[in-house]
Parts: sequence; structure tokens; C-alpha cells
Amino acid sequence: MVNALVFSQIESNISFVELPDDEVKWCNVSLHEIKKANMRLEASVFDIEGKHAREIIKECKYDALPLVGKYGFATAYSCGRFKRIWCSHSDLPIYQPSTIMDINPKPDGYLSHLTNTDIEKLRVKTGQILITCSGTIGKVALVSKTLNNKIFSHDLIRINVNDLEDIGYVYTFLRSAIGNILLQSNRYGAVITHIEPEHLADIPVPNPPDNIKKKIHDLIIRSFELRDESNELIDEATALLACELQLPPIEQFKVKKFSKKAETNNYSVKLSDVSGRIDASYHVPIVNAIIEHLQKYADELTIIEDSRISKGIILPGRFKRVYVEEGQGRVFFGGKQLFEIDPSNKKYLSLTKHSKRIKEQLELHENMVLITCSGTIGKVILVPKHWNRWTANQHIIRVLPLNNELAGYIFIFLSSDYGNCLIKRYTYGSVVDEIDDNHVAQIPFPLLRNQSVQTKINNLALEANKKRYEAYIMEQAAMKILNDEVIYAKP
Repeated sequence: MVNALVFSQIESNISFVELPDDEVKWCNVSLHEIKKANMRLEASVFDIEGKHAREIIKECKYDALPLVGKYGFATAYSCGRFKRIWCSHSDLPIYQPSTIMDINPKPDGYLSHLTNTDIEKLRVKTGQILITCSGTIGKVALVSKTLNNKIFSHDLIRINVNDLEDIGYVYTFLRSAIGNILLQSNRYGAVITHIEPEHLADIPVPNPPDNIKKKIHDLIIRSFELRDESNELIDEATALLACELQLPPIEQFKVKKFSKKAETNNYSVKLSDVSGRIDASYHVPIVNAIIEHLQKYADELTIIEDSRISKGIILPGRFKRVYVEEGQGRVFFGGKQLFEIDPSNKKYLSLTKHSKRIKEQLELHENMVLITCSGTIGKVILVPKHWNRWTANQHIIRVLPLNNELAGYIFIFLSSDYGNCLIKRYTYGSVVDEIDDNHVAQIPFPLLRNQSVQTKINNLALEANKKRYEAYIMEQAAMKILNDEVIYAKP
């Protein structure tokens, strides 16, 4: 009653003005909506897109249930904050929430057993749906074999779906445009945005018949099985490479120190090996140790620009981008999304403004090898079929393999721990790390003595890439069923 009187007095003193349609987004908000939102007054809670999304859900053919809650599809929780104690290596690798959409994420570091928190509670389990809840809101992933039992920080909401055959359906809804808008509409925070598990109770999810949910669920589960299978093939190919070259684990490489008595890492460099670089990172001993090992066990150690290996290395120039609406230009993404099977936050480049640059520098083609060259150095991926003719930004170097008989092998070597060291040794820059196409051209590259093993490694990588394409197709099929038969289905 008091709240109603207060808002009544406030409303009586407000004078409304006409807002220009083309300059700001605005909408009317009723007192009932404010009270329902727990008295929150942030504009993001009453975002126009969020209101529109709720109207679409309200008008769809099926009644909606809350995402979480007593009568909802699932339960959700997040873990408490804790102070991490890091160590150089342990059996407790920890992964960043930002990597949950990566097809095969790498750990950010290793936790010490002295860390004062419940480690087991931080582990994610098969079938859980994960949502980033701090900073970048609304990244969604499903835990399959690849992520099972891995440790993630507290900045994730873990969702346990009540009915196991609804898992794929709930995941697909949250990954859809409408579902993601609803996730974003509950964020709060002036500098770093957040959402909490209790906010998910306010997200309506249509509840179609079981046969529709099962169709979507089965497609998603198979999609993630294919991703897991692709990761296993790449692991097999990497193991074959290490075996054929007799490569020990990267941390076991022995490096020569200038003085064993010194407390810090130290080493000597011949003047003939300086190569115009006096930054210590260029001359790290492990690089020399890897190169010496490759020279000993490879049939030949050449470089990436060798005409027998590649037919071109492209570093696009910087340019001012002109974006258009979806469907009106080429898909465009950046290095942060390189490990995602379906890059998030895709934009669309204008063909009218950028057609020449797209054709000559930006366009991607199946089995092209991509390497991030700015900020985070050395992320490597083999372009899958569904990225064909998409575009990526200038922070990614394109290596054009001579042919498909080498593309997979190039990818496996460069994405291995050993290839990664050889890429990163060229890093320069005091604020933002960089490498360029000239550096990539000079990366040492081994050819194997056993050609049949090299061919097998290549074929395993190509087969893995094919499975990733099939996984994408299945998820898109599930998304189409959701949109056509649920969200936009009219009574």
C-alpha cells in the first residue's frame, strides 16, 4: 500500500515529453512491471527488445513455464567467490567461463590443493547447461564428454534440467535469439554486468509437446557427440605426431642455462643468433630445444612459407568497417570467437563497401589455417565447411595450405604445444602483443620420415573438421524446429 502511494505521488509530478523515434530507444513501463521486477529501475530490465521477446513468447502456440523454479524446467545455482592459489602445474586445471563455447577449451592455469574452496562443487557435470553470469552475459554451453568434470570458476550459472530429455530443448531455447535476449534483460551492474540464478525464474520458456522437445533434444545431443568425437580425433592425430617425432611433454624439454646458480631463468645467446631481436622472449631456450629436436627426428625441417607447404599467407590490413543487417552482407567475426563452432556476436560486413577487400583478404575458405596474431597470440583453427566464404577480422592471419593433403597436418602441428611455442616466440609489442605474416612465414615446420603417418595425421584432422561441420548442421536444424514449430508457431 505504501509503495503504491509513493509511486502514485511520483507519477503525479512527472511531465512527459515527446521522444524522437530515431535517436533513442524508449518505452512505457507500468508500476505493476516495476513491482514485478523487484523494484528495479534499470532501463535494461525493461529493454524494448526484451519486452518484444516476451510478447513473442506470450503469443506463441504453447503455454510457457519458468526456466527455473518449483514449476519450471530446471534448477540453477552458482558457486561462491574464492581466492585462488595458483601453481605451475597440478591435477587441478581451471578453465575460464569465457571458454565454455570453445569446442575444446584449454585451461587458464592450475589451482593448488591449498585453495580454500570446495573444488568438487566447481566441477561441471555431463548434461548441465552453463551460462556466463558476469562480464559477458549469456554465453550458453552444454556439458558433454569434453567438459565433463572440468573445474570452472564461480562466474558461471549451472543449470540442472529436471527431465533429461528436455536438456537439448532448454539449451536450444537459451541459445536462440529470443532466449538470449531474455537472459540479457535481467543483467545489472554499472561497470561489470551480472545476472544471478534467481533471475532465471523470470524467463518464460514455451512448453511444446514431448515429441517436439525430443526431436530438438536428440539433434543437440548428437551435435555434442560429434564435437566430442572431433576432439578425440585431433587428440589422436596430435599423439601420432608426438610419437613419430619422439616429442616429450613440453614441460620435460631440457633447456641449457647460462648459470645454474642464479635464482632467475637465464641463458646466453650468440651474436649470430640475435636476428635483430634483443627482447628476451624471442630467445627463450625451449624454442631452440624444440628446433634441435625436430632437426634430429624429422625427415626435413623447413618453414611455413615453403612453396611445398603453403601457397600464401595473408594478413589483412586495418579498415573502417561498415556493418549491415543479418542477411544483407557477409558473416564477420573476430579472434575471440575462433574456437567456437558457431561464432557468437556475429556481425555482417557490407558487400557494397568491402567487396574488393573481402575477396582479396578477408574471405575464409574450407581447410584454410587461421592463427590469431594480435592480443591473444597463437590460437589456431582449421576452417570448417560452414565457415566457407564467411569473413574474419584483421587480427587473424590466414595460411593457405598447398592442398588438402597438407592442410590437416599443418593445423595439427601448429595447434600442438610445440607449434604454439614456435609461433609465440615471434611476439612483440609492449601493450598489445602482435605477430605478422612475415613471422608466420618463418615458423619451422617438420616433414615426417614416415609419409603414411603424416597422411594419417592429416586425414584425422580433416575427419575431425567434417564432424564439426555436421555438429553445426545438427544444431542449426534444432534451432529451425524451435523457431518454426515453437517460438513462432501461432495458435
